[in-house]
Amino acid sequence: MLKWCMTIAAVAAALVASDTIALAGLGQPSPWQLGLQDSASVVMDQLTGFHTFLLVVITLITILVLGLLLTVMVKFNAKANPTPSRTTHNTFIEVVWTVVPIVILGAIVVPSFKLLFLQLDIPPADLTVKATGQQWSWNYSYPDNGNLEFPSLLACDNERVKCEHPRLLAVDNDMVVPVNKVVRVQVIGADVIHSFSVPSFGIKIDAVPGRLNETWFKAEREGTFYGQCSELCGRDHAFMPIAVRVVSDKEFTAWVEGMKKKGFARSDDASPTALAAVDPAGLR
Repeated sequence: MLKWCMTIAAVAAALVASDTIALAGLGQPSPWQLGLQDSASVVMDQLTGFHTFLLVVITLITILVLGLLLTVMVKFNAKANPTPSRTTHNTFIEVVWTVVPIVILGAIVVPSFKLLFLQLDIPPADLTVKATGQQWSWNYSYPDNGNLEFPSLLACDNERVKCEHPRLLAVDNDMVVPVNKVVRVQVIGADVIHSFSVPSFGIKIDAVPGRLNETWFKAEREGTFYGQCSELCGRDHAFMPIAVRVVSDKEFTAWVEGMKKKGFARSDDASPTALAAVDPAGLR
């Protein structure tokens, strides 16, 4: 048995080394991915740890059940045990199979509640971004930065055969945020239910028409992190990606000023200049 385990482990290591199987990357999926994407936030750190803990618990339970089944098959088959016992109501066994599941569930529920509290208790925000899901693109508003507002659509031609890399994830206008800042993301749907999800940040929340939902993240690394609408929302559901670019404070300030010069800032009584110039139908 030990030799078989060592052989399987060696084969798995060889596959990983040869890129046949790859571990998850940072910010986007990887070919032949195993596991969650690399973490870029405190929440995702906690999610990854909890996921690993659940894998250990599930593995131990599986091994225990398998061991019990093998024991029953070997020790209590008709050949090995021709005269079965008529014993019933074993108090010790009944106490064990009642108490042990309670202990296991308790060990799972405590860190689970702590994680839910961390996700739902939004700390004081350094930046607020409103993400509006619509068929089939995202619209981002920055109320803290001069009412900056712009659309974000899949970056490709009309036939979707020459999309920028990464495929089906690159967009024309990234959602840009500063590194090491708490970002409150307010999410709403303009038509049907969408879902705003960025795996490396550990966030996923529904965008519901008429209801403003909130989530948050604090990106600890610079780079571009991708997500997608995670709610089946219609014909082009697979073509409304999310791209969050995390930059330094200086780069963020320069980006805001650049977007304003492009005409993406709006007044409260006017629609976005840039939005009026965009023809979403041309990208459908």
